[in-house]
Amino acid sequence: MAELKVDDIRAMSEDQMSDAIANLKKERFNLRFQRATGQLENTSRLREARRDIARIKTVAAQKRAAKTK
Repeated sequence: MAELKVDDIRAMSEDQMSDAIANLKKERFNLRFQRATGQLENTSRLREARRDIARIKTVAAQKRAAKTK
């Protein structure tokens, strides 16, 4: 999965965001195992996945805050 852009995330619905977070968490889990076994070639992908999760959670929180105002 390529790095997500904020504009792409803002266009997602809440269900799509939760699905994307779940997929990224699975990917991150697999990447951690690959790193532990020495099979991981692109080590920067771990950082990207972690930041993508944070980016999605931030946009989701902003959307929730906008709804309550």
